[in-house]
Amino acid sequence: MNHELITVIDQISKEKGIPRELLLEAVESALVSAAKKKFPENENVVVNIAPKNGNITILLVYRVVEEVDDPYNEMSLEDAVRIDPKAVLDGEVALERDFEGYGRIAAQTAKQVIVQRVKEAERDIIVNEYSGRIGELVNGIVMRQEKGNYIIDIGKTEAILPPREQAPRESYKQGDRIRAYLLDVRSTNKGPQIILSRSHPDLVSRLFEMEVPEIYEGIVVIKGAVREAGDRTKIAVHSKDSAVDPVGACVGMKGSRVQAVVRELRGEKIDIIPWTDDVMVFISKALSPAIVEKVAVDDDERSALVIVSDSQLSLAIGKKGQNVRLAAKLTGWKIDIYSETEYDKMTQKDREKEIEDAIARESRILEAQQEVEAGQAVENSED
Repeated sequence: MNHELITVIDQISKEKGIPRELLLEAVESALVSAAKKKFPENENVVVNIAPKNGNITILLVYRVVEEVDDPYNEMSLEDAVRIDPKAVLDGEVALERDFEGYGRIAAQTAKQVIVQRVKEAERDIIVNEYSGRIGELVNGIVMRQEKGNYIIDIGKTEAILPPREQAPRESYKQGDRIRAYLLDVRSTNKGPQIILSRSHPDLVSRLFEMEVPEIYEGIVVIKGAVREAGDRTKIAVHSKDSAVDPVGACVGMKGSRVQAVVRELRGEKIDIIPWTDDVMVFISKALSPAIVEKVAVDDDERSALVIVSDSQLSLAIGKKGQNVRLAAKLTGWKIDIYSETEYDKMTQKDREKEIEDAIARESRILEAQQEVEAGQAVENSED
C-alpha cells in the first residue's frame, strides 16, 4: 500500500505539475487528522512518510515530567528513558504507533485532503503563473458564452472575456481562435479568475510589439495609446535612434505592419502619431488625419486653441467628436477647435467689443470732465 501511495503521488505530481513535496505534506496532514480520530486524547501527533518507499511512521509525542497528570500527553522520566535513553525532564519523547490498525480511515482521509490540496495547488500555480503575465497577449479558443461572458480556453485553465472588455461589433462562436490582452488575475472562492480584454488600449501596443521589431528591440518606444474600441486608436511613438523613423517603422513596407494590426482589430482605424515634447507640435500631430493651421496653448490651464481651415473642421473634430476626444486623451490637454472663419468672426467680435469698450470709457471720461467743469463754473459765478 505504501508503494502504491508513492506511485499515486508521483503520477499526480507529473500530471498536474504540483511539487511532489507538497503532495507528501498533504498526505501527512491527512494522516495526522486520521490519527487524531484514533487517539483523540493525544494533543501532539506527528506523521512522517519516507519519500522513497512511502513507509509511514506515526508518533505520539509526550512531555517528560516528574509527576504525570495527563497520561495521554505526559510521561514520567522513568518510562521515557525506556523509550529513549537520552530523555530528560521537560523534554519530549515519541512513541510509535501501528498504522495498519486504522489504514482504511487514514486512506479515506488522505484521499479527501489530497483532492483538496491538489485543487489548492493548481489554483496557486495558475494564479502565480498568470499574475506574472498581466499585460501580455494570450492566445485561446472560445469554449462557450455565459451571461454575455466568453469563456476562453487558454491552455492550463479557462479565462473570461466579459462584456465590458469586448470590442463593439466583435462576436465569436465556439471553436474560434482569439488573441486577447491579459488584464487581471483574481483569486476567488471558486478558483482563479483570469480576465481578458479586447478593448484595452494596450492590446494595440502589444500587437505593434509583435509586428514591429524596432519596438520589440526598444529602438522605437510607444509613448501612449488611446482607443475607442472598434472605431479608432491613436498611438504615439518615438525613436531613440535619429536614423529610424518611428512612424515608418510602425507602418512597414507598403503598410504591411499596420495592416496586420488593423486586421487583428477587425478593421479599426489606427493613427500613428510621432511623439514630441513640443506641445504645440504634438497637439497638431495628434489631430491627424486633419491638417492644423495654428495652435495656441495655455500652460496653466493645460488647454489649447486649435485653428483649422474650414474644409478640415469636420475631419479634425471627427464623428461625434471622436478625433478631438482621442487627441485630448493622448496629449493630456483640453483642445478647442475652430475653423478659420469661426475664429475670424470671434476675433472681429472681440475687436468690435474692444472698440465699443474704448468708446464707452472715453464717453465716461468726457462726462466726468464736463461735470467737473460745470461745478467749477458754478463756484466762479458765486464768487
